[in-house]
Amino acid sequence: MKLPDDFDQHSGMTPTVVMTIVIVTLFVAAILAAVLLMNRGGDNGQRRADMGKETSAFIDDTPQEAPTKGELHPDDLDFWDLYPPEETQEPVETETPKEVVENDPSTDGRHTRVVKPDGTEEWVLISPYLPKHDYDFTRLVCQSDRMKYFENGKQTSYEGIDLSEVQDYVDFAAVKKSGIDFVMLRVGARGYSTGQMILDEYFADNLKRATDAGLEVGVYFFSQAITEQEAVEEANMVIESLGEYEISYPVAYDMERVANDSSRTDVLSKTERTDIALAFLKQIEDAGYQTLLYGNKEWLIRQIDLSKLTAYDVWLSQEEDIPDYPYRFTMWQYDRGGIVDGVSGYVDLNISFVDYSEK
Repeated sequence: MKLPDDFDQHSGMTPTVVMTIVIVTLFVAAILAAVLLMNRGGDNGQRRADMGKETSAFIDDTPQEAPTKGELHPDDLDFWDLYPPEETQEPVETETPKEVVENDPSTDGRHTRVVKPDGTEEWVLISPYLPKHDYDFTRLVCQSDRMKYFENGKQTSYEGIDLSEVQDYVDFAAVKKSGIDFVMLRVGARGYSTGQMILDEYFADNLKRATDAGLEVGVYFFSQAITEQEAVEEANMVIESLGEYEISYPVAYDMERVANDSSRTDVLSKTERTDIALAFLKQIEDAGYQTLLYGNKEWLIRQIDLSKLTAYDVWLSQEEDIPDYPYRFTMWQYDRGGIVDGVSGYVDLNISFVDYSEK
């Protein structure tokens, strides 16, 4: 039998059969490759879908019109909105520093505040030439409404009251028992309108009974003198009224404003008031008594010339927890509404930083 011309004698297949097998093999390989590619594409699509779910919370899914070609804006490419904004800390408000006022008399340490009779205030320059007090008021203690001053744990002050006929009868034994050390008694006064001198109704009796009760005694006179001669007359009245009684505390000169009324001393100048006070104090001093100059802060600083009165101790009247009078003083009237056993009604309370009975 004769074989076809394309028969391969070695394989037993003709060339046509071989070609057919090659073509079929390539076709099968192409199909397999296509299947593999489709599977990978499905996995990628699933991953993209998962990513879409994760970012859906940050992407605005509101349908928007797709930009046409050539209409894209740089903002359309901003991908930072896909991430949540960082939390920012609220700014802390800081207090604007107060403006420092230069040369403020209330803080410069060179001025002291004075309240005038009409209620207005004035910052007065503290004189560098007048002697200053050296009290440390951290040592000042208020016990049972009484002021006491301590040094090295020991009380170095003395408690006192001042009285006039206004208090009527006083039980000085009860006063002494309550802890009072001294009493300042009013001798008398000059009328602020008539100018007539009047002896205090209870003075003589108070002087005797206070002394008998063991209290240290001092006295004062309410002056309305408008001349130096009248001041000397007032001093002589005090000396005569004391008679043979020996007092251990000073004689005080008291010229003060009359509340809610005019007085004969309102017309005096600062120089005249100073000269009148000097005349009284010198007359008392010449008679052998210790002296005090009484007044509130405004009267002492504005109404008289303290530079001419530095030889005399000061009895300060100031109803404050701590006095702010800058100059030297030895006695302080701190309360005009005190309560003391043996005295009916209110009474002025005082503290003395000096034991005049030992001077």
